[in-house]
Amino acid sequence: VQSTVRDNKDSLILNGFSVLVELRDEKVYTDRKWLQFMLGQILSNAVKYAAEDERKIRIFTKKVQSSENSSGEAGIWLWIEDNGIGITEKDLPRIFEKGFTGSNGRNGKKSTGMGLYLCRRLCEKLGIAIEAESVRGEGTKMILTFPVSSYLSKM
Repeated sequence: VQSTVRDNKDSLILNGFSVLVELRDEKVYTDRKWLQFMLGQILSNAVKYAAEDERKIRIFTKKVQSSENSSGEAGIWLWIEDNGIGITEKDLPRIFEKGFTGSNGRNGKKSTGMGLYLCRRLCEKLGIAIEAESVRGEGTKMILTFPVSSYLSKM
């Protein structure tokens, strides 16, 4: 997370973002390169769909028990939330579809509809769940759920 924020610092600074990173001591095991690609895409979207006023991104982790998680598995949540323009309720279910740009992407944002599609595909390959929550005019939350294997949870 830290290296991805560093890699994107020029764009974040140029566009007036403040970034708050609150990472706990939880560790996840995944492919660093592909995770950085996905986080870079999410940060890029936050910049692209920023609101006009104060621009913020908050990134934090939370350890979840199986009862808190929709998949019924224990894991680590990585939340990336912004206070941008948000996604319409109608578009939200389709944002991970190949080529889908939604109403935001069609309004002059030069979107291809491939970024979040690739994120979803990579998550599937890596065994990570990805979901989005958004309220139009309030912002978007992207949540990556890293499973904790039964072997690692006993350590």
